[in-house]
Amino acid sequence: MSLPAEFHEIAKRVNNWGRWGGADERGTLNLITDAVVREAAATVRTGRRIPLALPLKQGGVQSGFIPGRIDPLHTMVQINQEMFGPGTVATSDDTVTMGLQAATHWDALTHVSHSGRIYNGRPADTITAHAGAEFSSIAAVGHLVSRGVLLDVARARGVDRLAGDHAVTPEDLAAAEEFGGVRVRAGDIVLVRTGQVQVALAGDRHGYGYPSPGLSVRTPEWFHARDVAAVANDTLTFEIFPPEIEDLWLPVHALHLVEMGMLQGQNWDLEALSTACTEEGRYAFLLTAAPEPFAGATGSPVAPVAVL
Repeated sequence: MSLPAEFHEIAKRVNNWGRWGGADERGTLNLITDAVVREAAATVRTGRRIPLALPLKQGGVQSGFIPGRIDPLHTMVQINQEMFGPGTVATSDDTVTMGLQAATHWDALTHVSHSGRIYNGRPADTITAHAGAEFSSIAAVGHLVSRGVLLDVARARGVDRLAGDHAVTPEDLAAAEEFGGVRVRAGDIVLVRTGQVQVALAGDRHGYGYPSPGLSVRTPEWFHARDVAAVANDTLTFEIFPPEIEDLWLPVHALHLVEMGMLQGQNWDLEALSTACTEEGRYAFLLTAAPEPFAGATGSPVAPVAVL
């Protein structure tokens, strides 16, 4: 089934192909300039640090819906081994097998494709089984530090958690700006809180994923107009699930990653950050969120930290 005309119309309006040159692999991260980072550093007042990552463990948020995307399987490969003989210093070592999008993560621009293309118009078949993503892999991100802005949509609507059928709209985002007394600007990393991660933290993996509030297909134009560098939220699917338009699956993924070249993140725990921002009365902060530089990978776990 081909994508509907409505999708293609939005895609034309938000498309960034060629904006930073035909060879570009980083998309909207180009909006994070030295000046943006200096201004981000200036938001730090108390030095309060809020971690935003879920634990990497078995029994995490993956329910088996996506084959192969498994929660981390941690294995000890040596325990207190005296490698250089009896009485010498002993070492313990471990290994892990996991889906790179298993817990708190960034999707690389190559995580999805549509109509045979990935970001900047490159062919989707440049992603191969042997090498992974030839262009725009998660390793292309490199460092990632900018001003973070929490748009606490749930609190702005006066609820602790949005209903499972709530599609977050541009109007919701604007209302969350007003609620937080903050204005999203070019180069920001926007964190959208729905409260849905509470379901995962309570141990209900299936309820966390379905039904789930999330971003509406109308929101990419809002982010595009503000020149946002990246967006993350506290849900499994990022966008509303099931979709708001029947049989149009993952349109926000395609618009963000393919058309705009904008990173998006899922499974971020924004609960403590929501509390801290409420206590301090401010919703902008320094955010560090560099992914692990897996060559050829289409996503990576991340351990973001907001510094207030």
